[in-house]
Amino acid sequence: NIPLGKIVNMAPPFLLFLTIFFALLQNTPSFAFTPEHSSCTTPISLSRNSDLKVPTTTSLHLLHNRRSFLTTSHLSILTATVTLTTQPLLTAAAPLLTDKSTPDLPPFASTSITEAKNRFLLAIRDIDSLLANYDTISTNGDNVRLYLGTQGIKSHMYGISKVLKFLKDEAEDIVEYTEALNEFEAYLFQAEGAAYQSLFVEHSSAKSTPESLLRTAKGDVVMVRKFMGVMAGQLGMEV
Repeated sequence: NIPLGKIVNMAPPFLLFLTIFFALLQNTPSFAFTPEHSSCTTPISLSRNSDLKVPTTTSLHLLHNRRSFLTTSHLSILTATVTLTTQPLLTAAAPLLTDKSTPDLPPFASTSITEAKNRFLLAIRDIDSLLANYDTISTNGDNVRLYLGTQGIKSHMYGISKVLKFLKDEAEDIVEYTEALNEFEAYLFQAEGAAYQSLFVEHSSAKSTPESLLRTAKGDVVMVRKFMGVMAGQLGMEV
């Protein structure tokens, strides 16, 4: 027999490592553990002479359902948050031009294309406001004329023909733009005339009434807005 110490001295390092490893393995006790944060109820047991015991199919199914629920819940919360934050903020409606606090506007005197387009855009918004609130505004013809820019100087429609003629050279098709401008001015003139006549019709022998004339004026305003949209398109404006 060769002494153990001599064997140790003679053995290569790798063989010595294997000898120590198997000696430790023979003395390793069995142990079991349950994974953290899991719905698995079957522990995973490990021992030196036993097979690995995995969770049952039922446990895995429960774990999958829990993860699916959490994932779905998080996505639902995220979607709701995005939906809420992307909703447009509600703002107070702009006061009507008939409000006495509405300031007067100076006549357009700029040579800037950008400022002219901005004035045109604001004029379109005034016409949109007139149409959206027509029943409230059209209690008399002067209120309608105020929005058309032919009575007072509170509307951006005041002096709008000068603005539109100034922008003519910016149109994509100058012929189409000019035709739309002519139609716009014709309907604006008709709307102004009907609104003006509604002020005096009750004192004349005409069969018309203030209400009927203001309805006629509204139809003309609709056409005014239509041709404003055509010209805005020719100028590359989104309205």
